[in-house]
Amino acid sequence: MAKDKTPSDVSKMIKDSNVKLIDFKFTDLLGTWQHFTTTLTEYNEEIFTDGLGFDGSSIRGWRAINASDMLVIPDTATAWIDVFNAEPTLSLICTIVDPITREPYDRDPRGVAEKAEAYLQSTGIADTAFFGPEAEFFIFDDVRFANSGNASSYIVDSAEGHWNSAREEFPNLGYKIRAKEGYFPVSPMDTLQDIRNEMCLELEKAGVAIERQHHEVATAGQAEIDIRFAPLKRMGDNMQYYKYILRNVAKRHNKTITFMPKPIFAD
Repeated sequence: MAKDKTPSDVSKMIKDSNVKLIDFKFTDLLGTWQHFTTTLTEYNEEIFTDGLGFDGSSIRGWRAINASDMLVIPDTATAWIDVFNAEPTLSLICTIVDPITREPYDRDPRGVAEKAEAYLQSTGIADTAFFGPEAEFFIFDDVRFANSGNASSYIVDSAEGHWNSAREEFPNLGYKIRAKEGYFPVSPMDTLQDIRNEMCLELEKAGVAIERQHHEVATAGQAEIDIRFAPLKRMGDNMQYYKYILRNVAKRHNKTITFMPKPIFAD
């Protein structure tokens, strides 16, 4: 779980980690993580109350161009050293507010989560609701697709895929998981243990509590990393960390991740 931090704590993180850049992340209407980055010349502790402005008209489903100004308000509790940047970078997750009224923007998913939590408390039904989504994914070695005026196609591939049992791999050692037999095998059948462990450790650095990781049922690199339940807004942040960190760890290893439910037919 994220620990409460003060603006002074964030400033200390910046100094202690020799941070050179600040990355401000927020979620758009469709759930995509967006971001912009500043140098330290733009940083001061007032940004945690005053916010930073940006153009909301270019975000899908948000503001019209004649009323495009919006503010991000960074959450100090989300401060994290983003290890996927070449230069030392502090990452902050933000809530969106209207610059005129200073009210939370009603199309900001994080702001909606805050309102929902406040409403639950106001009803007296409960103080907190906990959420624990179960995210599964595939780790592929190759992804290709095309969609043009005369043709459509896609190919996804994994060295683990049972269809690669006869592929020339110099040498092909034959450790291929058969369809629907991918649940819990040990190495060498499970070729992705190390990369999943790396993903877990990077998630923990971001404050995401890990329960367990394992290979999932399907062949071709299906995997699962279970994270600990959390209140609504925090879990929303955790799932954005989850997708971001997993995709970037996979990219470190020249692999790619999809959260599509069934990218492999009949598996």
